[in-house]
Amino acid sequence: MRRRRWMVGLVAVATLALSGGLEASAAPGPSGDTARVCPPVPGQASCNAIQLLNPGLTWAGTHAAAPGKGPGKKPPGGGGGSTPPAGYYPGDLQSAYGLSSYVGAYSNTNTPPTVAVVDAYNDPNAASDLATYRSQFGLPTCDTTTGAGCVTVESQSGSTTSLPRANASWSEEISLDLDMVSSICPYCHILLVEANSASFADLGTAVVTAASYPGIVAISNSYGGSETSSELTYDTQYYSHAGIAVTASAGDSGYGVEYPAASPYVVAVGGTTLTGSPSTTWSQTVWSGTGSGCSAYEPAPSWQSSMSGATCAQRTVGDVAAVADPNTGVAVYDSFHEPGWMVFGGTSVASPIVASIFALAGNTSGFSVSSGASTAAAGFYANSSGSYPLLPVTSGSNGSCGTYLCNAGDSLSNGYNGPTGMGTPHGTSGF
Repeated sequence: MRRRRWMVGLVAVATLALSGGLEASAAPGPSGDTARVCPPVPGQASCNAIQLLNPGLTWAGTHAAAPGKGPGKKPPGGGGGSTPPAGYYPGDLQSAYGLSSYVGAYSNTNTPPTVAVVDAYNDPNAASDLATYRSQFGLPTCDTTTGAGCVTVESQSGSTTSLPRANASWSEEISLDLDMVSSICPYCHILLVEANSASFADLGTAVVTAASYPGIVAISNSYGGSETSSELTYDTQYYSHAGIAVTASAGDSGYGVEYPAASPYVVAVGGTTLTGSPSTTWSQTVWSGTGSGCSAYEPAPSWQSSMSGATCAQRTVGDVAAVADPNTGVAVYDSFHEPGWMVFGGTSVASPIVASIFALAGNTSGFSVSSGASTAAAGFYANSSGSYPLLPVTSGSNGSCGTYLCNAGDSLSNGYNGPTGMGTPHGTSGF
């Protein structure tokens, strides 16, 4: 499959220390060629996944262990095939975001929480590829009795038998989403809802279908497109779901706003460059490709009123951030017209990570939507005893806007900046 290639550079790194049970860490190296998985199509949404095309020399060494397991296999240096390439593994991500103890203590119960991912088109190998990923990293196998660790595939109409046509590009996005949910919440049940197309109407309908599924606590949307005046209708028609945390990736084209990340009903998830070391210290800066900015149409939600010094009178993107730089990307397994193991970045990585932390936290019940505010995002802005629940990112930028809307170094008084919102997760505080 021919893809348009483009370069993504690493921003200068300033350390943000995160402690966790790190056994050993991947060590990212020089930048490599990347490819946008879903090229933009006018009037449609595009998935926000980016493939790192030559990852062989980017990582070296062993990785953090999965709970109760030994460390993942040492990457052989290849970019695909039957053995895993470079890229962060589940144990790495759990360590980087302070989740190792939560995941290790999370037992397989009779009522596992369900995380939904919404994508366009069908991946015929979704379940088998996910099983390969989970087996490789010692994650629990699918429990057909409780549904823990399993994936259910539905169409946007809720059918499990009449699914959309297959699409190789969106299959990569699907594999990425499923693997990231498994990495953060291994015992979660996963619902994959496949839209008939990448139109906002079809993807939005798939979100509504996901929201009606029993036990759903979070819905991840790793796609986006240009803002239009129609989004004000889409907000309440598709993305407003009381009691459910709805996340959306902020985009992969640098400074600028995408929809549905602009919706006040979703958690807008930006991207970081994540680097780690065997000394249990992780560092994060703004990934230069992440989206951010001031919405052209969405009014400011009440929970962003604490942003003193803000120059944006509208909804500001984003709210929270996680790894998205393809040069510090994640290992993913996809065999549908693909070689198997690959490395991906993009805010498509960050959105399912954040959605899965909501599920891992187990406190999403009781969310309410009122006055255009989703409390799933509002919690990140809640000041408790003079502090906020996320760890702020203080360096890097995704453009030259000259303000906090694109520069982490120009953060507002509460630590907010557009590219990474209120910061990155460390444990489940704020979720």
